[in-house]
Amino acid sequence: MGDNAALAEARRKMIEKRFNGDARGAATGGSGSARRKVKVEVKSVSDDKKLSSSLKKLNLQEIKGIEEVNMFREDDSVLHVTRPKVQANIPSNTFVISGQVAEKTIFELIPGIVSQLSPEQLQKLSQQMGQGQQQQRPDTIEEEDDEEEDDDAIPELVENFEEASKK
Repeated sequence: MGDNAALAEARRKMIEKRFNGDARGAATGGSGSARRKVKVEVKSVSDDKKLSSSLKKLNLQEIKGIEEVNMFREDDSVLHVTRPKVQANIPSNTFVISGQVAEKTIFELIPGIVSQLSPEQLQKLSQQMGQGQQQQRPDTIEEEDDEEEDDDAIPELVENFEEASKK
C-alpha cells in the first residue's frame, strides 16, 4: 500500500507542476488561453500593382492578333510564349510580353519557326542536321543506295505487247 500512496503523491506533484494543478490537462480555449494564429499566404498582389502602375506610366498599347512569341538565345534554346499579351510603345521602342513561357530547343519547334531563323541560325541548323545524318549506321545508308539503283533500272519485258495488241 505504501508504494501506491507514494506513486499517487508523485503523480499529483507532476500534474501540479506541469498543468498548474488541473488534473484534466492543459486548458485549450476559454478566457486567458493563447489565440491560435492562422498562417496567411502572402500574395504578390502588391508586386502586380506596382508593375501595372509602372506599365501605365510607359503609355503602352496592347497589340492584338499575336499567337506566339519566340525569343532565340545564343545557346540555341528558345523561349516560347503561347498566347502572349503584347504591349508596345513604338516611338520609345518599348515592348512588354507576358504569358506562359516554356524553354524549348530549336528542334522541338522546327517546322513552324524556319521563317523566323536568321541566316546564321539556318546555317548552324543545317550543319547539325548534316551531322545527325552522318551519324546513321553506314550499312543502312548502303542499303538505301542499293534500293535507289534498283528503282532506276528498267524492268525487262515479260511478254510481247505487239502480239497482245493484235488480238
